[in-house]
Amino acid sequence: MTRFMIHCITLALALIIATLTLLPSSGPQGIPGLDKLAHFLAFGALAAPLAFAYPRQWRAVALAVLAYGGLIEIVQPYMGRSAEWADLLADGVGAFLGAWGAARIGRGRRAV
Repeated sequence: MTRFMIHCITLALALIIATLTLLPSSGPQGIPGLDKLAHFLAFGALAAPLAFAYPRQWRAVALAVLAYGGLIEIVQPYMGRSAEWADLLADGVGAFLGAWGAARIGRGRRAV
């Protein structure tokens, strides 16, 4: 997979995450904690492609993804949503674990 494709995948994921986290929420609350799991998985998935392509920069990738999550949390109150520190924590944990894991796989793949 080329780096261009990885950048396109990352951009697509970022746009999907922005759409899903900034649309006004409707309907009843779901299973407790499921929202945090969704944040964890989404931001881990967002960090993974770039960390795989640039394994030496996995920390910078994770920080950038965390900053993106922070920006979303800042904007959410203006979009009819509520900002939550717990969401940002889930974003950060997901970003760092996703980036770290993808970087390990990326490094191992290049060594072969």
